Amino acid sequence: MTLTLDAARARDAADPLRHKRADFLLPAGKIYLDGNSLGALPRSTPARIARLVTQEWGEDLIGSWNTAGWIDAPRTLGARIAPLIGAAADEVLVTDSTSVNLFKLLTAACLARPGRTTILSEPGNFPTDLYIADGVARTLPDRRLRTLPADDIVTAIDDDVAVVLLTHVHYKSGRRLDMAAITAAAHAQGALVLWDLSHSVGAVPVALGACDADLAVGCGYKYLNGGPGAPAFLYVARALQDALRSPLTGWMGHDAPFAFTDDYRPAPGIARFLCGTPPIVAMGALEQGLAQFDGVDFDTLVAKSQALCDLFVALVDTRCAGFDLTLLSPRDAAARGSHLSYAHPDAYALCQALIARGVTGDFRAPDAVRFGFTPLYTSYEDVWRAVDILADLLATRAWDDPAFRRRVAVT
Repeated sequence: MTLTLDAARARDAADPLRHKRADFLLPAGKIYLDGNSLGALPRSTPARIARLVTQEWGEDLIGSWNTAGWIDAPRTLGARIAPLIGAAADEVLVTDSTSVNLFKLLTAACLARPGRTTILSEPGNFPTDLYIADGVARTLPDRRLRTLPADDIVTAIDDDVAVVLLTHVHYKSGRRLDMAAITAAAHAQGALVLWDLSHSVGAVPVALGACDADLAVGCGYKYLNGGPGAPAFLYVARALQDALRSPLTGWMGHDAPFAFTDDYRPAPGIARFLCGTPPIVAMGALEQGLAQFDGVDFDTLVAKSQALCDLFVALVDTRCAGFDLTLLSPRDAAARGSHLSYAHPDAYALCQALIARGVTGDFRAPDAVRFGFTPLYTSYEDVWRAVDILADLLATRAWDDPAFRRRVAVT
């Protein structure tokens, strides 16, 4: 691999996705490698939100539930996400937050496996996944959360496991788990599997249908570019939809929500996992985030994701050796997502120094700096320049400044 700036620019010139960068409002002079935490703003989003607010809400008012399709937005947007995760259009719903969707699906899955007491996950899973699982275990009688290293999960699944709860791409290390193998192992013991796709969707291959996956959740604000706090999504395999019942039986999940009856009857199919009124303005932003994938060949996108990560690793190996920087992510592209994490004894200060020099990554306790690569808008030149700045900071120890050690709420 040629590691010069000119070589990086040549790769950008030959990149079939290079035109997509212009579809995002990226600040000049900033190398944004944090799209795995908050995706960039699509250029079309401000106009779409303005139209939604001024015309659909301001002029058409309540009629827009019908004329603008607001009432169908959870299913319409779910159908747009479905191809990105290998699902059918009627198996995905945009609704609520990732945490709320985890609670709904995890509780429903536990209740669908009476007599089984264990929710099985891994230590170090994304905190909200473990917190929600703990909350479900405390809410339901005789349930418990058990955690084991990911490599031990398959052999630990037995006839007491109700649900296996795992993140497909780990939020910190970037490790990608074998969805097909773990799902098959769970099914062999009669257990269900719930996958968190928050760091997968829109960046790496996901094949829920081909893997015979049961349940999944994911967020809309990372690689899907739906904006801060964007609505999340959930997936329920068609064969399970009418067998599961959401514990949050809100009016939008009713069989006839506008009949306004006192008794609750769950809607058929995926709609039963709706709860309250959908946040239409936020869904308008997510709609534009999803529109960025229109006409994009997903294999091309995945290949670029892997190539960006490979280039970053090669450059760091060459230019940052000997500076206490340790790769935490898999080197094998097939075994990781679209972000890389490096351990450093002063990772927080190093991350802040990078931000001050125009490279936005993020810090994850206790000692990791993460770099996310969004194939739609990250360039090979971005990667080269980011490592050039990183190498300079390490060589000069410019990160070792009291100003960079001062903690802020969000990094």
